[in-house]
Amino acid sequence: MRGRKLLVAVLLSTAGVAHAGDKPLYQAAPGWVKAAPAPDPKRTAESDPMIVLFDEQARIADGQVWTYFDQAQRVVSAQMLSNVGTVTLPWQPDAGDLIIHRVEIIRGGERIDLVAAGQRFQVLRREQQLEQWQINGTLTASLAVEGLRVGDVLRLSYSTTHKDAALQGNAQAFLPLFADPMRAQFARARLSWPKSSKLGWKVHMAGNAAKPVTEGDDQLIDIAMPLAKQPEIPADAPPRFKPMTLIEASSYADWQAVSKVMAPLYRTEGLIAAGSPLAAEVAKIRDKSPDARTRAALALRLVQDDVRYLFVGMDGGSYTPQAPAETWSRRYGDCKAKTLLLLALLRALDIQAEPVLANTEAGDVVPARLPAPGAFNHVLVHATIDGQSLWLDGTSSGARIADLGDVPPFRNVLPVRPDGAALMALPVRAPGRPTFEADIDMDQRAGLDLPTPFTIQLLVRGPLAEAIHAGSGQATKEQLDQMATSFASGFLSDSLIADRSIAYDAESASATIRIRGIAGSPWHREDGRLRAVLDKTISSLSFEPDRARPEWQDIPVAVNENGSAVARWRIRLPAGKGFTFDGDQTLPATLAGRALSRKVTLGEGELRIEDRSSPDLAEVAPAKVAETKAQVALAKTRLLTALAPENTAPRWKTVMEAKRSGALKPLLDVYAAAIAANPKEVEPWSSRANFHAGIWEWKAALADLDHAIGIQPSVALYSQRAGIKSAMGDDKGALADAQAAKTLDPGDSGVASLLATYTANAGQPDAAVQMAAERVARGGSERNGFVALQAQLLGDSGHAADAVAVLDPVIAKAPGNAMLLNSRCWIKGTGNIGLDGALKDCTKAIELAEQPASILDSRAMVYFRMGRMDDALADLNAALDVAPLQSSSLFLRGVIRGKTGDKAAAEDLAAARMIWPRVDGDYARFGIKP
Repeated sequence: MRGRKLLVAVLLSTAGVAHAGDKPLYQAAPGWVKAAPAPDPKRTAESDPMIVLFDEQARIADGQVWTYFDQAQRVVSAQMLSNVGTVTLPWQPDAGDLIIHRVEIIRGGERIDLVAAGQRFQVLRREQQLEQWQINGTLTASLAVEGLRVGDVLRLSYSTTHKDAALQGNAQAFLPLFADPMRAQFARARLSWPKSSKLGWKVHMAGNAAKPVTEGDDQLIDIAMPLAKQPEIPADAPPRFKPMTLIEASSYADWQAVSKVMAPLYRTEGLIAAGSPLAAEVAKIRDKSPDARTRAALALRLVQDDVRYLFVGMDGGSYTPQAPAETWSRRYGDCKAKTLLLLALLRALDIQAEPVLANTEAGDVVPARLPAPGAFNHVLVHATIDGQSLWLDGTSSGARIADLGDVPPFRNVLPVRPDGAALMALPVRAPGRPTFEADIDMDQRAGLDLPTPFTIQLLVRGPLAEAIHAGSGQATKEQLDQMATSFASGFLSDSLIADRSIAYDAESASATIRIRGIAGSPWHREDGRLRAVLDKTISSLSFEPDRARPEWQDIPVAVNENGSAVARWRIRLPAGKGFTFDGDQTLPATLAGRALSRKVTLGEGELRIEDRSSPDLAEVAPAKVAETKAQVALAKTRLLTALAPENTAPRWKTVMEAKRSGALKPLLDVYAAAIAANPKEVEPWSSRANFHAGIWEWKAALADLDHAIGIQPSVALYSQRAGIKSAMGDDKGALADAQAAKTLDPGDSGVASLLATYTANAGQPDAAVQMAAERVARGGSERNGFVALQAQLLGDSGHAADAVAVLDPVIAKAPGNAMLLNSRCWIKGTGNIGLDGALKDCTKAIELAEQPASILDSRAMVYFRMGRMDDALADLNAALDVAPLQSSSLFLRGVIRGKTGDKAAAEDLAAARMIWPRVDGDYARFGIKP
C-alpha cells in the first residue's frame, strides 16, 4: 500500500459476494440499473467523440457495493484497433464475481452480439502486478474481439460486486468523473442506495450541482458528464486545492467510526506465542538494551531489514493483515502485515504503540474527504516513548535510532483505536540525521583557471542508501560510471571521473560514494578579476510561484519536503594573499520553507564552506508568498562568490610557472587514471586533449585526438584536430581534417568556415574566397558571418581594398553590426589603408559590443599604424584585462614594448608564441615584426 496509488481502481474493478467464483458469469444487467440510450449508429463523423458511451452506476446496500459499467468506443484507426481489440478485465475471485452482460459490435445499423455468437472471455491465471511487489489474487478475463474493424463501435457492459467482512457491514464506493475538454456522446455517473440507510456522498469537482432525489425506496444521484471545465490550479499548490476527479460515498458517520472499525484488525494479544521464533527475537532485543528507544530502533530494524515488502491482497486481505507469525515465517508482507508485526514486537517490549492510517501522496486532502478507509493507502506505527511521538514505518528502510524522531510527510493520519479517534495532524520536523552529506575537496594549487582535480565523498542514508546498495550489485560498470558522473555534476561542471567506489555500512544504514576526477575551473574573469560562484544552496533553491490571478491569491505554495543535506567544501588555493568574498557569507535562518545555515572560513591556503539545509515548513502561507518570493530573488543576487587577488597572474603565466615547477603532474595523473579506467571511451582522451591544448602542448593534444578519433570520429574531433595541426604548421593535415568533418556533416556552417580558412592556409586563397562567396550567396542568418570571412580571406591574401569593397555595401544595410564593423576596421588596419575610417568603425563597434576584447585589439592595430603607440598600448591592456589569452594582443604589445625598450616585451612575445605558434608569420604578412 505504501507508495502505491489510492486503491480506487481496485474498488472499481473487483467484486465480493458470498458465492464468488473464479470464472466470469454471463447474466443480464441487474434490475436497479437504468439503461443508457443506445448508441446512435449514424453519428460517425470525424468530429464526433470517440467515446460513444461511458455509463457507470453503483448501488450500495447491506454493506455491498455493486458497480455496473457500460462502455462503447468507436474504432477510428488501425492503431486504435490494436489497442481496443483485446479486452482485459481484472478481478479477484476471492473477493467477488465478474459478471458479463453484453459484448457487441455496432456496424452501421447492424448489431453483432459476440456473447450470443459464442465468444467467451478466457481467464489468465497469473499475478497482474507481481512486478510491482503485489500478490493480490487478481485474475484477468481476456477477450480477443473477433471481426472488429476500423469504423466499428465496440460496446461492453459488465458488473462487479464488493463486500468486505473487515468493514463490519460498512461500505464505500468511488466513481471516477471527467470534465471538459474530455468528450463523450453520452456519459454519466449514477449512485443509488436505499433511502432507509445512512450514506454520505461527496463530489470533489467544481461546478457540480448534483443533488440526491428519491425514486421509490431509493435515493440516487445522477451526474451528466463531462462536467464543466475545472478551474486551473497552479502546479505548486498543495494537493487539497486540486480537484479529485471522483464522487465518493461512505456509510461511516465520522473518522472515529473508521478508526473503531479498523481497530480489531490490529489486535496483538496472543500473536507472539511463548517459545515461538518471534518470542526469541523479542528476548534478543530485551537482552541487548534496557532502553526503550534502543529497543524500538532494534524492532523497527528487524521489520524493515528482515521482512521484504510484498503487497498481499488475497483471501480477503485488502484490509486484513496477515498474522505476525506468518509474516515472520514467509519473510514478506505489505504495510498492514509489517505494521501488525511491529506493533506486536513493540507491545511485547512494553512500548506504547498504535497503528495509524495514512495517505502517502495526498495526506493534506484527507480532512476534506468523506470518512472511509479508502481515503488512505498506507498504515504505519505511532509509538510514544518518554512523551515523544515516533512514527515508525516498517515498509521503509535504513532507519536507525537517530532517525526515530523523523516525521514522514503524510500531513494527516488516523489513529486506529478501539474507541475510535479523530484525524491527527503531523508536524514538520528536520530529520535526525542528514539524508545527504557531501564532502567536496578541490585542488586548485596549480592555478585557479586550470582544470581542478577533485574528490567527492557522498554519504547517503535511509531508503535511498538501501536502493544504491541494492542497485550497485546489479548495475553494469557503465551504469555505475554514469551514476558517479551524475552525482559529481550536482557539485561541479564538466567533470571527468577517474575512479569511484560504493560502500555500504549496515550498522548506520548508509552508503558512501567516493568519486575522484577532474573538473572545469569554476573561476571566470569579470571586471578584470577572477571570480568563482561557490553557492550551490541558494542557486539550486527554486521558489517562483505564480499567484497573479485573483483566484489564486489565497492558495499557499507547497514546499519540497525532501530530507536534510549538508555540503562541506574544501578548496585548496594557490599561494598568495588577497582572496576575498562577495555575496552572503551567512544565510537566513529560514527561506522558502527550508531551514538554512552557512559557515565560511578562509585560512592559510584554503577556503572552507559548510552549508546545511532541512525542511522547516510544509507550505508557504498565501500572505507570505510575495515576501518569500522577493527574499529568494534577493538571495539569488547575493550568491557567495570568491574573488581572487587583484594581481593574480594571467593563465599563460600560470601555465609557464606550472610547467617549470611540475605543478601540472597531479592534473595529468587524474587524466591518466581516467583513461586507464576507460581506454575505449572517447571522453577521457578528448578531455585530456582539451587540457593539453589549453596548456599549449600541441603534440600531446594531437596524440590524444588521434586516439579519440580512432575510437569514434566526429565533426567536433576532426575540427579540433584540424585546429591543432594548423597551430603546428601542418596546413595540409588541417585541411584534410576539415574535409573529413565536412564528409560527416556537409551542412555544418562552422565546418564550412574552417574548410575555407584551411584551404587558404594550404596555398589556395582564391578557392577559399570562392567557398566563402558561395555561402554568402545562400543568404540566411549566417550570411553576414561568411561576408566577414570572405573579407578576411581577401585581406590576408593582400587584397585589402577588395575586402573593404565586399564589406561596404553590407555594412551600409546593417550599420549597427559590431562584428562587421570590427572586420572592416581590422582589414583596414592590417592593410594600412583608410585608417581614419577604420578608427571610426572600431570605436563604434566597441560602443555596440558586449565583449569588445577583439575590437580593442583591432583598434590597437589602427593606432599602431597611425603611430599612436600610447593609445595602442591602452587598448591592448584593456583587451588583455578582459581576454588575457588573446595572442594577437600579446604579440602586438610585445612589439610596441620592444620598440620602447620595455623588458616585459620578451615575456609578451613568448606568451603569444606559446598560445599561437604561428603568430610571427601572421604578423609578418602585415609587415610587423618584433
